[in-house]
Amino acid sequence: MISVEQLTVEFGGSPLFDEISFLVNPKDKIALVGKNGAGKTTMLKIFAGKLQPTKGHISMPKDLTIGYLPQHMIHNEGTTVTEEAEKAFEHITELQAEIEKMSQELAERTDYDSPGYHALIDKLAHANEHLQIIGNGNFYAEIEKTLIGLGFERTDFQRQCSEFSGGWRMRIELAKILLQRPDVLLLDEPTNHLDIESIQWLESFLISSGSAVILVSHDRAFIDAVTNRTIEISLGKIYDYNVNYSKYVQLRKERHEQQVRAYENQQKMIQETEDFIERFRYKATKSVQVQSRIKQLEKLERLEVDLEDTSRLNLKFQTTVHSGIIPVEIEHLSKTYGNHLVLDDIAMIINRGEKVAFVGRNGEGKSTLVKCIMNEIEYSGKLKLGHNVKIGYFAQNQASLLDENLTVFETVDYAAVGDIRTKIRDILGAFMFGGEASDKKVKVLSGGERSRLAMIRLLLDPVNLLILDEPTNHLDMRSKDVLKEAIKSFDGTVIVVSHDREFLDGLVTKVYEFSNKKVREHLGGIYDFLQHKKMDSLRELEINQPQKTANVAEKEKVVSENKLSYEARKEHSKKIRKAEREVEEAEKQIFVMEAGIDEMNKELENPQKASDPEFIILYQKKQRELEHRMYEWEILCEELESLKNEFD
Repeated sequence: MISVEQLTVEFGGSPLFDEISFLVNPKDKIALVGKNGAGKTTMLKIFAGKLQPTKGHISMPKDLTIGYLPQHMIHNEGTTVTEEAEKAFEHITELQAEIEKMSQELAERTDYDSPGYHALIDKLAHANEHLQIIGNGNFYAEIEKTLIGLGFERTDFQRQCSEFSGGWRMRIELAKILLQRPDVLLLDEPTNHLDIESIQWLESFLISSGSAVILVSHDRAFIDAVTNRTIEISLGKIYDYNVNYSKYVQLRKERHEQQVRAYENQQKMIQETEDFIERFRYKATKSVQVQSRIKQLEKLERLEVDLEDTSRLNLKFQTTVHSGIIPVEIEHLSKTYGNHLVLDDIAMIINRGEKVAFVGRNGEGKSTLVKCIMNEIEYSGKLKLGHNVKIGYFAQNQASLLDENLTVFETVDYAAVGDIRTKIRDILGAFMFGGEASDKKVKVLSGGERSRLAMIRLLLDPVNLLILDEPTNHLDMRSKDVLKEAIKSFDGTVIVVSHDREFLDGLVTKVYEFSNKKVREHLGGIYDFLQHKKMDSLRELEINQPQKTANVAEKEKVVSENKLSYEARKEHSKKIRKAEREVEEAEKQIFVMEAGIDEMNKELENPQKASDPEFIILYQKKQRELEHRMYEWEILCEELESLKNEFD
């Protein structure tokens, strides 16, 4: 499908890719991996046509469609969420407009016997056939399904895109790309702004998608679930493994060990040869052998190997004195922004030494509660910090607090105290600030680089309660491993807000789920929680079945004894009656519209009507109106069912 042939890319005279070649096959799910700066994003940009290689070329069919999600993009303004998502179907709406234009032209022309008139009829017929093939049906249901899968509520659909944060606008762009169903999906860090539920939905979508996928991600669990092939970029070369990421890691370790042995053997041979040359350089009897060895070294193809290995780097968060037995105690805490209730009467006790995760969909109050703990915002209820609690806090805006006039090294050096000062270079290397990068000024760093630097600062600050809000978004896998080990060895208390399942696995022993303005405690690790959630979903499904078991009936009896107040039930009944009227009105309109289309179908049996362009335009318009009203009726029925279930 796509052929990469002898591709070379050079920046500043040094090669990023050096004559690499590989094929992308239909339905391939490829993880593109490598150290930061290896060229993963550059490769995606070349595939997307955003960059041109120095040499070599990429061959692909002319009609191949590509969807590209970059890490950073310029967002469109002046559209609602639905209007922006609808752009995925512009090819359909443009074809519909073209058909209407041709039909109108046919209606106005009177040169029925001219070649031009017959050519226009043929063109219109071909366009209608093409429209039937690509689908002229109701795509609003597909838009809704995708937006909800990515975490949007129906109430968000008509909001302006400009009202959303950059992360949510990235989701809109992702939805638009997925709805286009391109032949090839190029995704650069698509999970950075998604919560766990949205990531799982995206996983399922990509696994079942007929598109080929080329994916760059530092979310190990995500790429492991989605991909079946791994291409590593290292030192300008590629290494192609026809396996998923976990198996690639094992195979890469074996290859790396072989490369290191070959490199060390060659270095030994080079040293011995150079020693021989130096020893006998000025002896006439050895001049032939010396010249032979010199030529041998000149012709030698020097092996390169990535010898950097920070996997064993042992970093620790600096601890201060122990806190009290209960560092965080919360009772009856509520938080509103204006009239919007975010957290409603929640309670929580976090004990000393516990490592807990805050999870849930974006907007459910995780970061809000963290801000309450940090005393950054006002709230109602009780929130008490224990004796001697000293908090180390990593937030998304943490990077903005750095001194822009310092270098990376100075930023860390000024914060380091004690023995850790001897490891500053190692720490910087582990977080991708090795070599000359440590001399960069903070003001020239990207947002991701600043976040990593802020994380290093936190490593050096003596604390006994760590609060980390999405700490892994800008870290590569090696850096995440270093951070995870540092948190595991930390003997204080840890709260992690994260969507990264692989990072949380084996790290936390308790999960707090934020949902519907409440917080629910789950004992166990992140995968215990996810398994429990699946079971909960099944139970909910059983409860919603028309025929209910005796146990469910008993459960209903208990619930009924704790009924809503009279006023609340009265208001709820009013909503149901309104929803029933709306469903009934929609059904009446659909009945009238279907009857009208049935009459038009009968008229189409008349050849004169069937060849009347104005009639055909009207017929197609009525069909689209019916499809849209059917879609609205489905939504109204779902909302009515949801309201009725609240009584159960």
